[in-house]
Amino acid sequence: MTETRFADMAPEQLAALLCARLCHDLVSPVAALGAALSVLDDEDAADMRDDALELVRESSRQAQAKLEFARLAFGAGGSAPGVIDSLELKRLASGLFATVKPELVWKVDAPALEKSVARLLLNLCILGIESAPRGGTVTVEATESAGGSRLRIIAEGPKAKIDPKHAAALEGIKPEDGFDGRSIQPYYAGLIAHGAGGRATATATEDRVEFVALAAPAAAAA
Repeated sequence: MTETRFADMAPEQLAALLCARLCHDLVSPVAALGAALSVLDDEDAADMRDDALELVRESSRQAQAKLEFARLAFGAGGSAPGVIDSLELKRLASGLFATVKPELVWKVDAPALEKSVARLLLNLCILGIESAPRGGTVTVEATESAGGSRLRIIAEGPKAKIDPKHAAALEGIKPEDGFDGRSIQPYYAGLIAHGAGGRATATATEDRVEFVALAAPAAAAA
């Protein structure tokens, strides 16, 4: 791996890679919708109609949950400027976790988070989910004080781990073979932390990955 500063990536490259990531995440539920609709259009598949309708409902729920989550995690969702209520963050996270194997354990003490910190929290949730592909739990914590915000996400479960390249990308280190649609997301999370006057790190032990991010108070970060 080669060292690079967060500011070294061209904006158009970052945008293109994040778009690739978003499209990848939405392909599955959208494709499932198309398959279900094809069954409903087939008069010879009347016996599969109930299953197809259930697939439409489930795929629609998944697509909506992922889009709502991505709107804030990657975009400019919510009021700007301002803070995001923790109940709204929990709703978005719960919707996303309903589509994956690990269970969400929500332990956010802060009643609300500044928008960039909220975006960082959601991106760390994505990393927590990907670190526990066989299930388990992802515990989400967030506290605020006069010194700023502290986020901690702990992924625990069978074979929980993180790709070393993704852990490095979280700290702004470019992989030797360049970024792709998967490694760009931890890089983006680290970029948010960096822009908020802090940093994000990942530590892995057996069946456990812990993400910690610190952000300066909004006035100090600005």
